[in-house]
Amino acid sequence: MENTASPSADLLLELAFSARNVALELCASANLKTGQAVVVGCSTSEIAGHSLGTNSSIDIGNAVFSALLSVFSEKGVYMAVQCCEHLNRAIITQREAAMGYEIVNVVPVPNAGGAFATAAFASLPNPVALESFAADAGLDIGMTLIGMHLKKVAVPLRLETTHIGKALVIAAKTRPKLIGGSRAQYLDNI
Repeated sequence: MENTASPSADLLLELAFSARNVALELCASANLKTGQAVVVGCSTSEIAGHSLGTNSSIDIGNAVFSALLSVFSEKGVYMAVQCCEHLNRAIITQREAAMGYEIVNVVPVPNAGGAFATAAFASLPNPVALESFAADAGLDIGMTLIGMHLKKVAVPLRLETTHIGKALVIAAKTRPKLIGGSRAQYLDNI
């Protein structure tokens, strides 16, 4: 169900400010580098204080997406956006980040994909949809369950900014698997 009441300009600025802080914190905490990718799942319903999938807001989706993208773009980090379960949590990203992944044919809309993914598809250069992805870090805004799109070993991160609007923000980075046994040695800097 799409929300018919538009959020105030002040609220949208506040949400964008929080989103920008979250992105900056994630980049620093996960030590993200140019060419890496972040998967973001975002419920605009949860941000507005409603249950997941009940009150999508394209205005909130645009405000939060634009704020996150500005930070990630500055850092040279690709952004991959998770759609809702109506599109099987497909990923929307730019074609350049999709190398090695199979592209699928779907366009998200607020009621099938979500307002956040709709904003991503409308704003990213050369957007494509993917069935699966393996990101280096992730942001889950509103308990959207992004784990399936992270690389194999996810490490939770505690950010200072814990909410965007009313939505809980959970962050993760990934690391390579540690293999071997008691005699194995590991690099500390990867």
